[in-house]
Amino acid sequence: MKSLGIKKLYYSISEVSKITDLEQYVLRYWESEFDELKPAKNRAGNRIYTNRDIKLILYIKKLLRDERYTIEGAKQVLKTYTPEEHTGEQLELIDAPANKSKIRDEQLRSDMIEVKSFLEDLLKKLD
Repeated sequence: MKSLGIKKLYYSISEVSKITDLEQYVLRYWESEFDELKPAKNRAGNRIYTNRDIKLILYIKKLLRDERYTIEGAKQVLKTYTPEEHTGEQLELIDAPANKSKIRDEQLRSDMIEVKSFLEDLLKKLD
């Protein structure tokens, strides 16, 4: 498993895509299939994933890709899944400095979009 070099409370879908090596559309699809996977959304409406969400995604990926479960089979396994079983697993991000820099840039971009949205809403209220 990959180790998260940058410890954060929340991750964007693009960061989670890189961490889990899954396409963003796969993450969105799995949200629709697995009730346990429901990331929160920020004020801008963007998904924000926790470390617990990432661990669940990696577990689902293991069930579907490595253990060859069907989606229905994985749903049955997840009925008995408790994240505490997997707390010993350490998430890691690829240690390449370019990836860390890229993720920081994407997070900054995401934060700036949220600030812009907030300021636009504020300006509308002032008009």
